[in-house]
Amino acid sequence: MDMKTRCYDRVMQLVHKGVDIPNPLTIDLGDEVNIDRISASDVKIYPGCRIYGKDTVISAKSRIGYEAPATIDNCQLGPGVELKGGYFNRSVFLANANMGSGAQVREGCILEEEAGGAHCVGLKQTILFPFVTLGSLINFCDCLMAGGTSRKDHSEVGSSYIHFNFTPDGDKATASLIGDVPRGVMLNQPAIFLGGQGGIVGPIRMGYGNVVAANSVLRNDFTEDNRLIIGKIYPGKTVRFRPKAYPNIRHMVENNILYIANLLALEEWYIHVRGPFFDSQEFGRLIFTGVIDKLDLGKTERIKRLHAVAEKVTIPTKEGVPSGSDATGRNELFERFAEIEGLFTTGIKEAGLEKGRDVFLSAFNKARRDNVTDYISVIQGLPSEVSKMGTAWLQGLVKTLCEDAGRILPSLKLFSR
Repeated sequence: MDMKTRCYDRVMQLVHKGVDIPNPLTIDLGDEVNIDRISASDVKIYPGCRIYGKDTVISAKSRIGYEAPATIDNCQLGPGVELKGGYFNRSVFLANANMGSGAQVREGCILEEEAGGAHCVGLKQTILFPFVTLGSLINFCDCLMAGGTSRKDHSEVGSSYIHFNFTPDGDKATASLIGDVPRGVMLNQPAIFLGGQGGIVGPIRMGYGNVVAANSVLRNDFTEDNRLIIGKIYPGKTVRFRPKAYPNIRHMVENNILYIANLLALEEWYIHVRGPFFDSQEFGRLIFTGVIDKLDLGKTERIKRLHAVAEKVTIPTKEGVPSGSDATGRNELFERFAEIEGLFTTGIKEAGLEKGRDVFLSAFNKARRDNVTDYISVIQGLPSEVSKMGTAWLQGLVKTLCEDAGRILPSLKLFSR
């Protein structure tokens, strides 16, 4: 049997089990794809699509390629996901997430419930919490964005927006926190609005409820909540460019450490809180495993990118003494980076944090009343005191990791303000 015939036969197996494929001859289905991981319940795959990857999962009521051909490669799709056209690689889409045509979603992305984007959106190593919506013609790689409480009250990124994630020195230690994990997972924070035709020069941090005026390019942190932000317009000028100057090395290191700590907090949330909700879904454990894999990819990527900076920032010493006001801190980052990496790869096991987690989980399990099917309604229905307990647990984890990093790199005086 030749490959073309084998592919057609496997596509017809999907048709016979109930998958709606209007034109089977146009579908390319990789030999490695496990067709038992493609639901027979109201799934539709439109003409011209390509399905690859041994880890691919497609759940009930998913729609693939309605607006244009779509390629899915080792992605995990929850129920009701719509990928209308484009390329989707090693990413997870939870219930009712969606992307318009022309999308390019590369490895390490997690789109939680009802998050999505319009046409021509590029993502990589991006995490969107529930309801977050991206307009059209957007490049939004290396970000985590939260905020909003529903599809009518969601965080929004306007069309033609860019997260600038590559520096003139060739660095990508530039991931930005738009919102955060400890408050964001409670699904009760004000929405964030990033006006169109604008951008963020990563890495920055932003608080909840902020509205950024259109055509603004942000270069600084805005950690306060509920602010109207109008980007500064810089006068035109020409100055000498100094490669590898790193004038804001402390800011870069701080924000990278905070980002990685937030990824660990989100992993803890999935393991201890979200896990049981996946068990009630078709292919739920496979999707959960996919999420954990993407979080691990994210941690690995951020550590790798920060390590690349650490290897470039060292300053030669003069008579045994580094020259420059921040030279000691820069050299310390290089010399002790293995300790920073160990801090984030071994996890955190402190009794105080475990106690806070267990107290929250006890209250959480009582509040959800055995409901492990509707994650969104359970989280949004938590009493405020329970939500605050969960936030305190995750904030404690983030704070502890940041303080530990500060002790490893004392010369940079991280998080001392």
